[in-house]
Amino acid sequence: MKLLSIICGLLLCIAFASASTDGLICKYGEISYTRNSICSCVPYYSCHDISLNQYVVSTWTDSVTKQAYTQYNVVITNHLGLDVKNLIIGSDSSLCLRDSTSIWNIQLLSNGNLILPTVQPSINKDSTFTFGFILKGTQRANLFIKAVVY
Repeated sequence: MKLLSIICGLLLCIAFASASTDGLICKYGEISYTRNSICSCVPYYSCHDISLNQYVVSTWTDSVTKQAYTQYNVVITNHLGLDVKNLIIGSDSSLCLRDSTSIWNIQLLSNGNLILPTVQPSINKDSTFTFGFILKGTQRANLFIKAVVY
């Protein structure tokens, strides 16, 4: 009987641990979405509570190196009447920064993900958050929301 209780307890712990969505277990094209402490993976196209839009500020070519650069502003809009407590934005090799100082108002992690800066770790309800960067070339970066916590 004790053995059965221990096994049931272990299985319960495993179930709780594997139910956690931290942005890594959702399938491609899904967002790890947490609201009221309930985690789920939802298709990105059905999540209308938050949006990410990139806007070109300017483009120029360095006269010495002949390298083209483009500055972008990225606006995250929280469409929900709840504060965003955590946000993870994914990227790929298209986020080719001019240099390490060419990204601001966002924290770039070593794995390429972007998170809100420590000076503003949340996005208020029904408001926006803006960050920016300068890329090599004229192609916009492939950015996508991987996880959001309300």
